[in-house]
Formats: sequence, C-alpha cells, structure tokens
Amino acid sequence: MPIDPVELSRELIAFNTINPPGNELSCIRHIEKLLAGAGLQTSLQEFAPERANLIARTRGSGSKSPLCFTGHVDTVPLGNASWSVDPFAGEIIDGKMYGRGSTDMKCGVAAFVAAIGNMAGQLEETSGAVLVITAGEEIGCEGAFHLARAGVLGPAGAIVVAEPTSNAALVGHKGALWLRLTLKGVTAHGSMPHLGVNAAYKAARVLTALENFQFNVAPHRYLGLPTLNVGTVRAGLNVNSVPDLAEIGIDIRSIPGLDHSRIQEHLKAELGDEILLEPIVDVGAVWTDPSSPWIQQVYDIVRDVTGEDAGPEPRTAPYFTDASALTPAFGNPPTIILGPGEAAKAHQTDEYCSVQRIREASDIYARLAAGWCTRSG
Repeated sequence: MPIDPVELSRELIAFNTINPPGNELSCIRHIEKLLAGAGLQTSLQEFAPERANLIARTRGSGSKSPLCFTGHVDTVPLGNASWSVDPFAGEIIDGKMYGRGSTDMKCGVAAFVAAIGNMAGQLEETSGAVLVITAGEEIGCEGAFHLARAGVLGPAGAIVVAEPTSNAALVGHKGALWLRLTLKGVTAHGSMPHLGVNAAYKAARVLTALENFQFNVAPHRYLGLPTLNVGTVRAGLNVNSVPDLAEIGIDIRSIPGLDHSRIQEHLKAELGDEILLEPIVDVGAVWTDPSSPWIQQVYDIVRDVTGEDAGPEPRTAPYFTDASALTPAFGNPPTIILGPGEAAKAHQTDEYCSVQRIREASDIYARLAAGWCTRSG
C-alpha cells in the first residue's frame, strides 16, 4: 500500500519529540518500519537512551553515489502561549496541517519518506537513494554529528535537506557558533564592595567591546557578513553581594571560509586574557555553487511542480541545518535545502504546514530521485 505523505505527516506529529529531552526513538522506529516494509535496508543508530538516528538505503548498485535526503524529527518546546489546537494531533484546517514540528520539519521528512518508499522498487539496480533521519538537530545537530563521527554514512553524490523553504530551492546557509563567555571576580558583602572584584562590571566592559566587534572579513556574495548577537547576560546571586561570576551568551553566524577557531582567537585578542570561552554550538556554513548542473536540474523540477521560478539571485536560509555535519562527512557534495514547511512558522505557536506543499514536496523529491537514478545508468 502506498505511503501517503499527508497521513504520515500526521502520524509523525503525534509523537512528542520535544528537545530536550528528545525521546525520538519511537518516532524513528515508526519510520524504520515503513521503510523496511517498502524494501529499503535500514540501520538504526542509537546514541543515547530513547534517542536514535536512522539510515535507510534503497537496494541500489549503480556506478555513482546515491542521492541523500535528510531531515530531523526532534522539535522545539511548545512555548508559553496557549495553542488553539492540539499540538500533537496534526489537525487539518483550511488546507493547513497544524502541530508542533509540522513545518520544522516532520512534514518534510514525511514527504521524502513517502516519495522514496513508494518508488523503492524502481530504484533498485540504480545508484539509488539514502535517507538520513536524525535526532537532536534543534540544539546543535547532535544526531548528525554522531553519525559523522561514527563513520557509518557511506557515500552520497548530492544532498537534499527537507527543512522549511516553502518548496523553494536554497543553496546555502550561515554557520552558527554559540559561545558561553565567563568572567570571574571576588565576592564580598554589598556594603563593602572594595573588598571584592565585581564580575558584573567586567561583563559591562566586555559587552561594550562585543557591541563594536568587527570580524574584518569580506562579505560573502550571497550570505553577506557574519553577525554577532549577545543573547543572555547573567551576573550575581543576590543584591547585597558583589558578584564573583558573570556569563554572557553569544550567538555568532558565520559565512563560508570563516574558521570558527579563528573567531575565538580573535575574540580573546580583543577582549583580554580574563575571559573564558566555551563553545555551546559549533556548526559550519554550507554553500553550493548555484551554477552546478544538478542545482539547475533542481530549479527546473521545482518550477515544473510549483510553477515558481528560482528567481534572479540564489537564495539562502537564515537558519542552520544538519548539512553542517552531513555535507562535510559526505565529502562536500552539492547540497540543496528544500522542504514544504514555511520558515516563518517554525517554532511558532500554532505552527502549521500547507497540505498542498507537502504533496508538492513529495512530487519534487520523487522527480529528483528519478532524475538522479536515470542519469546514473
């Protein structure tokens, strides 16, 4: 029986995979059962209690590497605002499927699982496809990096990342370097501050320097300049003590060619020896030359299915994806970010994905796989 991408989307949304803690294993097992039933070879990769990635391969034997489709099944928390619908029901209202993870990115996963599962037989004895379905993407591509370190991915000739793009084809995204900056002082009674060293004052000086920090690099033609944002500042435990510790959370978005270790060295040089830097998230930028023949083929298929042209300039994503881990691990093949979700709805209350976009995405993925495998001989 064919896999329906819309029905599968609803099934995946029903699994509570809020990260933390994730608990993606049950959802991953559900997908594994479907793909194994469709004839794919599956390999479950557990990396923590109730947490696992899935690699599924069509039974191919072509002369070139398979086409990879990838997506994650963990989601962000529901947020403080009340939902007007059940966030785990996958309810369809006015052509929109509501639920946590619908747009980011369970509907994208469902679309490529259905596309490849339904055509697995015709992909046999070709280069085929490999599906990489991950846990733990939302807080730094944890699952994808586990796969990369384990050396179990095998080859891939190109990658499709089903993150939310409203089915537009995007050719890159910035990297992310999240840092915890720590400053130490000496505590004392608030009535005798001269006996202490105030870490909050140190932090204030560092914050001014961070506001004016310059990366001193040329902008990327399409991704622009790197950015730095201070997202959190914490110091002190009570008002009548001198704080002996201050922490600053820094969110840096990098561009291709800007090494993250260099950024940390630059910060230390600018801010002084007293600071301690600890990476929290460290994922690189991704970029594929849009003139690549395969990218041009993707543009053509998207236009045929959706009626929407790629536009005069290549488009990029504002968020990072598992491609930060997977693209280097696969040897830096062409990578496209293309999925049915709407980026503006990601992480929102009453998150939803267009049902029409789900079906379009599944059609696009099937055509990409057919084209890839036809050209493989």
